[in-house]
Amino acid sequence: MKIDDTTLRYDKMVESALRGVVRQAITEVQSRGLPGEHHFYITFMTDFPGVQIPDYLRERYPGDMTIVLQYQFENLTVDDVSMGVTLSFNNIPERLIVPLAAITIFADPSVNFALQFQPLGDMADSDDSLSQFDDTPDDDGPKGKGKKSKSDTTAATGEVISLDKFRKK
Repeated sequence: MKIDDTTLRYDKMVESALRGVVRQAITEVQSRGLPGEHHFYITFMTDFPGVQIPDYLRERYPGDMTIVLQYQFENLTVDDVSMGVTLSFNNIPERLIVPLAAITIFADPSVNFALQFQPLGDMADSDDSLSQFDDTPDDDGPKGKGKKSKSDTTAATGEVISLDKFRKK
């Protein structure tokens, strides 16, 4: 079947809706902190347009990188387009900005939950906002601007790990 302008792209609609789950989870943590044993592993494409990470991290992790949001992170932010977080690498705090469309894996091992995404491709080029699939209009502007999580006062350290160590063999 040929895909053209007359074909509804359900695959892209589902991808975008599931990325909305990621946005909502981060929004809740941004406003209330991580509840219980919840923690996130977020893998993203380091070469995706709009990803802002230090050059030394981009060189060390060409292609993709996994960050862990658990005990020590600061300034967690999220809006319709991207998330931001400050993590520490070798005791140096670094601000990371990651477009939601750059995320390839989102996992919360505490509840055995994971989402794996395909790159949004031309959908990301045409509309960076995920709000097109929301049921309610967003009259307040971008969500999450200026809010901080309860963990903001915690010293930040970052750890990049391989998800392979959590896979059952």
